[in-house]
Amino acid sequence: MPLKADGFFERSHFVFLRRFKMLSILFTNENDRIKVKNAQMPECFGDLYLDQIVNSVTSKKEVYNLKPYFYVKLEDIDSIKYRQEIMRDLENEELFENVKKFEDKMLTMKKCFDQSDKLSYKYQKEKWFLDGVEIYCDAVQELTESLSVGLKSKGFLDFSEFLKDYVNSDDFKSLVIHTKKLKDELSQIRYTLFVKGSMIKVRRYDSQKNYSQEIEEIFEKFRQGTVKNYSVKFNELPDMNHIEAKILDFVAILYPDIFEELDGYYVNNANFMNKVISEFTREIQFYISYLEYISQFKRNGLEFCIPQITQEKEIYASSTFDLALADKLINDQKSVVTNDFYLKDQERIFVVTGPNQGGKTTFARTFGQLHYLASIGCPVPGNEAKLFLFDQIFVHFEREENINNLRGKLEDELFRINLILKKATQKSLIIINEMFSSTTLEDALFLSKKVMDVIYDLDILTVWVTFIDEITSMNEKVVSMVSSVDPDNPSVRTYKVLRKPSDGLSYAISVAEKYHLTYKSLKERIKS
Repeated sequence: MPLKADGFFERSHFVFLRRFKMLSILFTNENDRIKVKNAQMPECFGDLYLDQIVNSVTSKKEVYNLKPYFYVKLEDIDSIKYRQEIMRDLENEELFENVKKFEDKMLTMKKCFDQSDKLSYKYQKEKWFLDGVEIYCDAVQELTESLSVGLKSKGFLDFSEFLKDYVNSDDFKSLVIHTKKLKDELSQIRYTLFVKGSMIKVRRYDSQKNYSQEIEEIFEKFRQGTVKNYSVKFNELPDMNHIEAKILDFVAILYPDIFEELDGYYVNNANFMNKVISEFTREIQFYISYLEYISQFKRNGLEFCIPQITQEKEIYASSTFDLALADKLINDQKSVVTNDFYLKDQERIFVVTGPNQGGKTTFARTFGQLHYLASIGCPVPGNEAKLFLFDQIFVHFEREENINNLRGKLEDELFRINLILKKATQKSLIIINEMFSSTTLEDALFLSKKVMDVIYDLDILTVWVTFIDEITSMNEKVVSMVSSVDPDNPSVRTYKVLRKPSDGLSYAISVAEKYHLTYKSLKERIKS
């Protein structure tokens, strides 16, 4: 039986859903919820390594199918703040652990239902179902008590209020009482087996004398040291064999009232689970999985913050980093380099230059990751951040030439950037990485200026990684960022991307390396 059931008692649903029209721990409007059903991974995910991040976040929670929640960005600041407040509440360790305990109980409940579905014998199926409902009732009651104090977010406060009404409803109380009564009655059943040859007789237990203790006392005096235990181990497999099932059928005949009640319980409570609680069970994992994922970075001294979301284009972030790269570096026991950035006044465009493998593309990915994670209400890498509420992220990374589209590399680049510029709005983000590297410097500069003019007119927030120094000072909206090298040894990258004018020196070294024109390369070529 899946975690998400159709509902509980219809009367309860009418009352609760009328009072809590759109009660959700993730969404404040129905449109965002609907989008999840058909959500596909956004196009920007691959280039920004967001696919790797989401895979890592959700890898241990596959039963909940969480990826669609990460594929749908929120459209308004209030919806984002709604999630941010819940994230803040879950920073309380006691609340976090209580929600985790609820999750564990609900997973145990699901295992009971899954086992019930697999079993063949009627009464055994019904007993596993009964156990699952009992776990559900306990989990809901414990969660209700744990959410009674210390909450500040609207999401948790509303859900806490719902839970209190739900556990105090006649239907839930009836379910709890009926479940406990039936469990108690089943636990009181006693019967005896008379085995003779291949025949077994089942009888009610009628206070027959138990000779086990007397036998043990008689033979105790013959015990010499440690002896082998010849007791037969009881079969603990979940499924019964045909003999056990037949014995249980006879027991049911001996206690018809109890087993008829069990039959009715199984049928009447087929859709016992409340829809709101079912959805909470899944939706809360969005928060739990992400917070568990970033905890590994925090243990390694890296900081996360809940960013300020703005519709203005003055943005900043400090001590930030590429989350996907940091994951790999930590696993390899390497240090993570953090960077800062900001835009003020009329500044809109970061143009990033510097040597190959110096952190330029990482900086561009970081910019995109931060904005996307912020747009779904998640804490972002860094100790402080103010980020823009965008409508779409457009990414233009270098591609291998594709013979299937019948376009050369330059033509394909022009086709793709033209498509982006036609779709982009003033609220978009554009991230460009190494564009026009397949043509001459003169042509690349000419084409870059044309693209820059369109971006300038649209007033779009942009990160542009390039080797062309000339565009770093093209207009007042451009900010030059340079991936730095060790001053004493220019071949050593620091991976720090600094806000400063491009001097062209790092570019010259990179070009020489790219075309094997360094002193070392030339000497080797001459020798050969």
